[in-house]
Amino acid sequence: MKHLISAEHLTIERIGEIISSGIRIELSDDARERILRCRKFLDEKIRNSAEPIYGVTTGFGSLCKVSISNDMLQQLQINLIKSHACGTGDRVPNDIVKIMLLLKIQSLSYGYSGCQLETVERLVDFFNEGVYPVVYRQGSLGASGDLVPLAHLCLPLVGLGEAELDGEILTGAEILERKGWKPITLASKEGLALLNGTQNMSAFAVWAMLQAERLSQWADKIAAMSLDAYDGRIEPFTHAVHAVRPHNGQIETARRMRELLQGSELIAQPKTHVQDPYSFRCVPQVHGSVKDTIRYVHGVIDTEINSATDNPTVCPDEDLIISAGNFHGEPIALPIDFLSIALSELANISERRIYRLVSGTRGLPDFLVARPGVNSGFMITQYTAASVVSLNKTIAIPASLDSIPSCQDQEDHVSMGANAAIKLVKVVMNTERVLPIELLNAAQALEFRRPLKSSPEIERIHAEFRKEVPFVEDDVLMYPLIAKAVEFLRK
Repeated sequence: MKHLISAEHLTIERIGEIISSGIRIELSDDARERILRCRKFLDEKIRNSAEPIYGVTTGFGSLCKVSISNDMLQQLQINLIKSHACGTGDRVPNDIVKIMLLLKIQSLSYGYSGCQLETVERLVDFFNEGVYPVVYRQGSLGASGDLVPLAHLCLPLVGLGEAELDGEILTGAEILERKGWKPITLASKEGLALLNGTQNMSAFAVWAMLQAERLSQWADKIAAMSLDAYDGRIEPFTHAVHAVRPHNGQIETARRMRELLQGSELIAQPKTHVQDPYSFRCVPQVHGSVKDTIRYVHGVIDTEINSATDNPTVCPDEDLIISAGNFHGEPIALPIDFLSIALSELANISERRIYRLVSGTRGLPDFLVARPGVNSGFMITQYTAASVVSLNKTIAIPASLDSIPSCQDQEDHVSMGANAAIKLVKVVMNTERVLPIELLNAAQALEFRRPLKSSPEIERIHAEFRKEVPFVEDDVLMYPLIAKAVEFLRK
């Protein structure tokens, strides 16, 4: 099975399928035609125009006033990639690098960037042959696109930098030799076409979006189990309540909670308490707000990954080459920060439900063990969740609030979208650790409600979970159980 790179709309969900299923990609005929047409137009423009073209016949950034002679245009491009490869910090994970490659290929395929066809085809080769350029997380300001990480992504094209192949780190030259590929000879403007663009922060965002939607669905299931185990009330999820405040996510979450708890003996039994704490009662309002945020951010990222974001923009139909600002990350930096805040809240409210479950109220034993005192039970699972949630709150402070001018003040406002994207991935991973801790506690608490049962759906989840994580009679090592719970949510 192959995926054709074309002008057809590329969805986030399709990217998830391509990456997870190992689907190979190929440029469509129309994509090839657009790339060739744009390159031909650019070459003719260079030959026939006496006016300087930014980044093509001039230097870069604040060096835009320096004209470059025709015999140095190719050297200009290779020098650009070399000088901009200033990454530091941890490596970008391979699955995100693969998304980055796909997004760069997609953007170049629209025929507004001036790349040579062979350059784009080599990126396709990287994707299909499992060549993962070594890209470092830190270094991008998210302004002139993701200059630093994209430089590292493209170094192996010319036999420089490093890449991973079959689990082995090789130099760019070794990769080309092993695959029998010749180094790409970059033509004018190609350095900018490859380095400008938002594919680094977009790749992080796409990965995070796929995880966020999964975690949002799990949060509802886990909250429903916790509610039933806590002997909570179903009335706050009644549709009439939410119809008078009809936020889409709120209505959807309330409906989902009713569906998840349909047929529960526990939820149907008479209650002695009039109200539940907010962490249970306000699940529709909080989880629903997260859903609405995910939906909004999804739309923004969807637009971004179907765009040409390098500079200058080459427009053959309009006979124009325009230096503008499509590489600026602000349109996605703000939503990326917003998603970090939302997912942090999903973990935040989850920790509060964990605290309630271990607090020894509503007929549940202290710390969810039959013999508390000699056993500490699930006491410290709440500590761990609280620690991770606190870290999330620190991480979720918006990166896009900051701007540090660069390039002799030519680039005097930057988005810091790449930093926002790095933080978003951390928040996703932390949230993915808190929700399983709640599931661990909710599954334990549910056992103390026997012989009464929860709904068929919650009991099914509980039974599947018990295949991986056992009921805890007496104190055991807890960290392996948490690890198994995390893995359970990833399956």
